[in-house]
Amino acid sequence: MNPALWVSKTGLAAQDAKMAAISNNLANVNTTGFKRDRVVFEDLFYQTQRAPGAGQDQNNNLASGIQFGSGVKINGTEKSFTVGAIQNTSKELDVAITGQGFLQVETPSGDIAYTRAGNLRISPDGVLTNASGYPLVPNIELPEGTKSIGIAKDGTVTAQVGGEDEPANLGQITLVNFVNPAGLEALGGNLYRETVASGEAYEGVPGEDAFGELEQGSLEGSNVQVVEEMVDMITVQRAYEMNAKMVSAADDMLKFLNQQV
Repeated sequence: MNPALWVSKTGLAAQDAKMAAISNNLANVNTTGFKRDRVVFEDLFYQTQRAPGAGQDQNNNLASGIQFGSGVKINGTEKSFTVGAIQNTSKELDVAITGQGFLQVETPSGDIAYTRAGNLRISPDGVLTNASGYPLVPNIELPEGTKSIGIAKDGTVTAQVGGEDEPANLGQITLVNFVNPAGLEALGGNLYRETVASGEAYEGVPGEDAFGELEQGSLEGSNVQVVEEMVDMITVQRAYEMNAKMVSAADDMLKFLNQQV
């Protein structure tokens, strides 16, 4: 195969993958707690016909070599965990994390998953859950007759129960964080799973150490910036067009060669 055709083919595949990531970012621009994806590229191996610095003669070395690259590939995708805009909802079960950290939930399989989406719900059993119905860890159970719920900045949960004058303390919502949050595995449903790349989760109290505080009556929006994504989309589109033109040009060169030789 003509080397230019192969290199252009890798460029088309890479730009197509980046466009898919941009599309997913824009699709989730209004998803609570969503973190944008960034595609990371790297160049492929080089064919070296003459190494840089090779000896030209007994007394002189070449200032440069002859190397031809073979294209580009995707090195990986990374989540950007910058904090999204905090949106005031005035709902007592909505909680935003104003800083670093993740809420913990227990999945139906018994595993622990992590989320930034704080749109909480109350299950039929009176347990605080995320929007998908997965209970928070540690569990927070609401007694019968609960009228209102308070969530302090440090995660302390209180409730006004029945005719009691003083609010009852129901427990505390804790946060976890990771050495490398970008290494978390995205599961969908605003959930992430711990991996070897992320490191083990370490738990703490909201507002202490490097953990963010909780803000009741608010939600963290997506950190997708529409203008930036649109600029990236135009750039990717132009790069894709240039790679497609390179394929066409290389094909025309091969046709010319076949006709002349």
